[in-house]
Amino acid sequence: MKISLLQNDIVWGNPTANQEKIEEILWGLDKSDLYVLPEMFSTGFAVNPEGIAEKDESSLTWMKNMAAELKGAICGSVATEVDGRYYNRMYFVKPNGEVITYDKHHLFTYADEHLRYTRGNERVVVEFRGCRFLLQVCYDLRFPCFSRNNEKIPYDCALYVGSWPTSRLAVWDTLLHARAIENQCYVAGVNRIGEDQSGRYSGGTLIVDHYGNTVAACPLDEDSAITVELELQKLREFRRKFPVLKDAD
Repeated sequence: MKISLLQNDIVWGNPTANQEKIEEILWGLDKSDLYVLPEMFSTGFAVNPEGIAEKDESSLTWMKNMAAELKGAICGSVATEVDGRYYNRMYFVKPNGEVITYDKHHLFTYADEHLRYTRGNERVVVEFRGCRFLLQVCYDLRFPCFSRNNEKIPYDCALYVGSWPTSRLAVWDTLLHARAIENQCYVAGVNRIGEDQSGRYSGGTLIVDHYGNTVAACPLDEDSAITVELELQKLREFRRKFPVLKDAD
């Protein structure tokens, strides 16, 4: 399973410009099975969704087209409006057009996200080409019980897409490593760079393996991407030899 993570600046409220920039990066990469984009990649993180959140699913249509052209899945979150309600919705789009959605469960009360967006209640795991992915958005990273790997809904790789500020970058890095170790899984953290009305972002996009080692990382403050082969057989062998998850509460 080959996975690519994209770290880029985001033009505020301009889906077309952001999609064009992402396409530039995507077409410069070797082929992957999965491409992961930051939180609200099409607009930037919109605390006030009015006028920003999409009703027409234009970003989803773009994702479907890109997945078909790339012959790989594409994943990222978008501010969406459905029947007058707003969602921070993560899409996992397969190349055959199948779409799996996850609505952000832990809304960021510090920025009043919970006052404007509707909270999702379902934990979502997607199976694609033999790998099981847990879908998570930004603030979800701080809540280990919600992401706890278990035999009922197991996964191999947790995907965290974020708009995580520079001022708390050490927390982002620490928690991504912790989630990988405690859940015996790969963790992919994808964060934007640049600035908006809420502050500054430096990236910190990386992939961590089940031992807690950083497999690859993007340079800070640069539009860039990393591609990694997830060694699923080695992951499963490690779980068999060291069955930590079976002793969990």
